[in-house]
Amino acid sequence: MSEAITSGTGGPSAGAPAVAVLGTGIMGAAMARNLARAGLSVTAWNRSRDKAEPLAADGVRIAATPADAVRAAGVVLTVLYDGAATLAAMGAAAPALRPGTVWVQSGTVGLEGFEGLAAFADEHGLALVDAPVLGTKQPAEEGRLTVLAAGPEEARKALEPVFAAVGSRTVWLGGAAASGAATRLKLVVNSWVLTVTHGTAEALALAKGLGVDPAGFLDAVAGGPLDMGYLHAKAAAILGGDLTPSFATATAEKDARLIVAAGERAGVRMDVAAAGAERFHRAVEQGHGEEDMAASYYASFDAP
Repeated sequence: MSEAITSGTGGPSAGAPAVAVLGTGIMGAAMARNLARAGLSVTAWNRSRDKAEPLAADGVRIAATPADAVRAAGVVLTVLYDGAATLAAMGAAAPALRPGTVWVQSGTVGLEGFEGLAAFADEHGLALVDAPVLGTKQPAEEGRLTVLAAGPEEARKALEPVFAAVGSRTVWLGGAAASGAATRLKLVVNSWVLTVTHGTAEALALAKGLGVDPAGFLDAVAGGPLDMGYLHAKAAAILGGDLTPSFATATAEKDARLIVAAGERAGVRMDVAAAGAERFHRAVEQGHGEEDMAASYYASFDAP
């Protein structure tokens, strides 16, 4: 799998395409806002319109339907919960889609979900670019995402101002989008992210159970090979009780199950991911579904 890496340039080139953003959750809203701030013409749609409305203050036009959003777009960017939600939105947009429109699919949809999207793109003559992103709320808001992209060479030029606005780095993977190369890499990366999240949560839960000062744990690993910035970020969220979501627990459960399913298709047992999915599920049942996935911590204890 070959790859090419480019960096964001900080602004759109002349003749940048109009962009339709379908899905304005944590990631989609930040991406739409940064696209508008970079000077691109942006129209956004979200199933719950109230989540899209604040973007109007940043110059984003709010559309009532997916078809209205994509009507004048040269690039359609989907940032939706899963493959089914993405396919439903694009199906609703279909009457207004033009053959040759570049479709940037940036949700985490899994292998089976992506296959359905690739078939839809082929049926409607769309130039599909598989482009999930690495990063959570803060990097998205700051335009510092890493974009993992696979798609036709001819689409890259049109997407330069788009990816420059939302990310600081674009990794182009060899092969057509339909190969799912970017989706497959995103699942591998997310398997690591979720593992580290659970590891942090369980270590802090065990510290509480054993009467160990969590600061002692963090100090013991500080500066060594077991230390990492992500550990401190999630530990701070747990210890500070601030679970404002950068990546919601319910979404993390969905991604964990996609990872397990991908492993099953490849003949790989993902025991940690499977256990992690159940751990997230317990946290969701305890009422932490819309909180940050660091709420995995609470799954270590019986709900009050």
